[in-house]
Amino acid sequence: MVYNGTNVDYTEPKQLAALSYHSGTIHTVRFSNSNKYLASGADDKIVCIYYLDPTPPTHTTFGSNEQPPVENWRIFRRLIGHENDVQDLGWSCDASILVSVGLDSRVVVWSGHTFEKLKTLSNHGSHVKGITFDPANKYFATASDDRTIKIFRYTPPAPNSTAYDQTNNFMIEATISSPFITSPLTTYFRRCSWSPDGNHIAAANAVNGPISTAAVINRGTWDSDISLIGHEAPVEVCSFSPRIFSNTPDEQLDPNEVKGSKGVTVIACAGQDRSLSIWNTVNSKPLVVNEGVCLKSISDLAWAPDGERLFITGLDGTIALVKFGQGELGYPVPLEYNESSLAKYGAGRKVGVVEGPDGLLLEERSKSDELRNVQGRMGELMGDGGSSKPNGAGKMSTINGSVHDGGKNQDMDVSKLTNGHAPGADVSRAQTPQPVGEDANATRVERLKQRVTITKDGRKRVAPLLVSSAAGTTESSLPTSQLMSHSSQVQRNDAPQNVLDLSKPYDGLPKGGLASLLLGGKRKLAETGSEDDNSIRQRNEAAERQGATSLMMDTAEGLTTATSTFAQSHFTTPQSVLNPSLMLSRIRLATPLIRTHIVRPLGNGVRQSEPLESDQPGANGGQNHVFEVRNPSGATRTGRAGDRDPARITVTKRGQMLWQDFLPKPVVLVTGNERFWAASCDDGSVFVWTPAGRRLFNAFVLEAQVVILDCRGPWLLAVSAVGLCHVWDIASSSSPHPPISLAPVLDVAALSQGPHLTVGPSIIFARLNSEGRVIVAMSNGDAFTYSQAMYTWQRVSEAWWAVGSQYWNSSESAKTIQSTNKATDDEHDDEVRIENISAGVISLLERNTTSYTLLRGRAYFLQRLIKALLSAEGYEGLESGISVAHLENRLAAALTLGAKDEFKIYLGMYAKRLGAEGSRLKIEELLRSLLAGVYTENDTSTLTDSSRAYMGGPSDELCGWKKHALLKEVVLILGKYRDLQRTTLPYARLLGITSIEKDDAEMES
Repeated sequence: MVYNGTNVDYTEPKQLAALSYHSGTIHTVRFSNSNKYLASGADDKIVCIYYLDPTPPTHTTFGSNEQPPVENWRIFRRLIGHENDVQDLGWSCDASILVSVGLDSRVVVWSGHTFEKLKTLSNHGSHVKGITFDPANKYFATASDDRTIKIFRYTPPAPNSTAYDQTNNFMIEATISSPFITSPLTTYFRRCSWSPDGNHIAAANAVNGPISTAAVINRGTWDSDISLIGHEAPVEVCSFSPRIFSNTPDEQLDPNEVKGSKGVTVIACAGQDRSLSIWNTVNSKPLVVNEGVCLKSISDLAWAPDGERLFITGLDGTIALVKFGQGELGYPVPLEYNESSLAKYGAGRKVGVVEGPDGLLLEERSKSDELRNVQGRMGELMGDGGSSKPNGAGKMSTINGSVHDGGKNQDMDVSKLTNGHAPGADVSRAQTPQPVGEDANATRVERLKQRVTITKDGRKRVAPLLVSSAAGTTESSLPTSQLMSHSSQVQRNDAPQNVLDLSKPYDGLPKGGLASLLLGGKRKLAETGSEDDNSIRQRNEAAERQGATSLMMDTAEGLTTATSTFAQSHFTTPQSVLNPSLMLSRIRLATPLIRTHIVRPLGNGVRQSEPLESDQPGANGGQNHVFEVRNPSGATRTGRAGDRDPARITVTKRGQMLWQDFLPKPVVLVTGNERFWAASCDDGSVFVWTPAGRRLFNAFVLEAQVVILDCRGPWLLAVSAVGLCHVWDIASSSSPHPPISLAPVLDVAALSQGPHLTVGPSIIFARLNSEGRVIVAMSNGDAFTYSQAMYTWQRVSEAWWAVGSQYWNSSESAKTIQSTNKATDDEHDDEVRIENISAGVISLLERNTTSYTLLRGRAYFLQRLIKALLSAEGYEGLESGISVAHLENRLAAALTLGAKDEFKIYLGMYAKRLGAEGSRLKIEELLRSLLAGVYTENDTSTLTDSSRAYMGGPSDELCGWKKHALLKEVVLILGKYRDLQRTTLPYARLLGITSIEKDDAEMES
């Protein structure tokens, strides 16, 4: 309609609709790239979302003679998330997210499907005034008055994504400040723009010395070596034309010209000098400069989809249109060239064709599950107790309290209806439906709603209840990251919602971990300083030439000839101080000091000096037992240094002694649970008692002093000073594997050939899970577990995933590692769900990696390497490959650890990523593995081969789950991807997912 604004003969309506839903000045309006929604932001701090209703408007304002609007635009959502003016909005290229920025220095990310707030980014230090999206859908950039542009890397979220799902999404990729160091703060906007080929960002309000310019920032390196100089005042808005141009007409276009990065992009700049300049990427001077376009500053620019018409708005209310003739900007190339230029950045996947009616049913079933999850979460947002089925889920429907079942008179359960009764039912006699499960918080809110108060004049009134106060009576129903404190909490709580499936040792290791020393294999002779050193060397060399082997002693200074005097003095040392195995081992771990008094309560981290509250775990059910050790101190009773008093062990319950025992050696470490007690002495022996005080075994005599003693359920762990790790099953009087050495996890393979003592990585913790698996975390950020089936150490977490994976949550610190020692939950409460996945063992190990690598700067050079490779030729798929490999690493770790709940969550994430990547071979292999053992080979001979079942083998269970349930969940996740339906449809038919009758039966149930 704007094209005919000056045409007096034009009689069609010039205004399609007028929307008045804001209470302040509107600063920005943006259409979604799907053309489904319209978003607007204003200084009333609200973002409004509109949609076009296909039905025509039925009436206008009463008493008004105005004509009804041509198009019926309706308000869809009001998004409240800013505390000051909303300055700019931006939609992602696939319309999956909407980002709003404002004067409150916040960048708020909203879901483009549910418009739920996914994340709030507070990385800027001042007003944020511009936002632009990468056309390859990998980054978005925000411009702020803190004189920086920040690049955020993100992965497009799924339609049913939650705020918790995006905890590790939207991370800062780079901060650009060099072109804006002295930029003025007088501009009202800093609207930036991304080029259609994805190579450049045009940034407003830049400076080149004292001159106001627009900066062109290069992708990948994020540096700026080009300045567009031509404005006399600060530039407030830059806008790239959405089309790529060529210097030759379309019929004469060489396809390699654009594919070879020779395409031309066009930039429009405007600002406070009220002038418009048009530039392209091949000329150093502007194509055109138009002065005095508006009477005041130009506030925004928008190109038409054809790339040859430009709309201009000014602060004086001007809306202008600039039209360019054919060839003035160049010749637009077909849109396929845009996609080919973005393909190197991972963009441009096309939607496949549906594979028949079964494929369409599978796709609808997959999307309906996602929709059901979204509606359930929206119900939580609106305060509903639970999610409801979507419309049409059942065969019966309720309309204003009446039930319509297609004319069939059947008995119906009135209690299942939302707000109505069956036709013909007596409403006055209707019974109030009772909920299946009583909710204490909901009951409390209901009582508050019905609270009666007495006014000053004696009248009774029902006290009103604010929605915010009702919501504040309980914790939020939405998932919250464990390391993000609630607004209502004064003190931050870093403990996970549930107890980790991991032991909680009472005796913590020293700060920085348990130190280790590694002895090199190529050691030199010790420098004794005596005159006969050369004669000793010559005698040893002569003996070696005759085939003999010299006997050498390995000392801290080096190798020394094993003389009789040295050997005698060496072996006269008591065994409790130095075990002979220390002479052979290449590992030394720091040993704990002998304490005179050791107290170990049976509760989880409740010390004896702390009173046990009646509501604490450990206060009821006989949990408040105390294991106490008193080692000898002071002078001996006989006068001889070797005659020491025995260590006295007592177990008390509420101050009364249950049993007592004595050990001949001082006790170093103790542990215990409801099944047994254990203690280790300074001579390397370990003793085990039943809860009643009966000794279960003879003393376990280890090769060296125990430095870590831990237990979990029936399992007992002991780590000796020479790095050997022992695990025993006390219930069955057995061990799952022989003693294993910590040498591989201490990097002995890389350091064993050194000539001297080397300080190895420290052990942050070594614990057991409920399956008896040993889990070790190191100070270099690595974490390991020992596979009882493969008889080898497996690396679970490392800095490589922390730097390169999109699924790594770098915002979580290792404080939760310490807080789990203070947790007071029951050990059996190990349920891990998607909203508290940070309570899982794998997440704990990854937080340790974050704390000891990213937060301490030890991964700085690795981060630089990854960033350089992301923009290097030949490494376009590096980030995606690392992310998929990280999910595969998580799956393998959960399978090895027997982490049932974590395995299912990570399997769903892995299936979603494979579907988004279109990895057909990996998906087919995954489905074959899940199908193995579920059906006989005669039923699935064309689908499965038992020799290719890589997970779980031919068993019908995998990590505690039935493979049938896991396979069904994976097929439903992959069902919405049409280009994969040739692979997923046979499995869907086998599972009966595409059966309409079965779907109806499941919906009814």
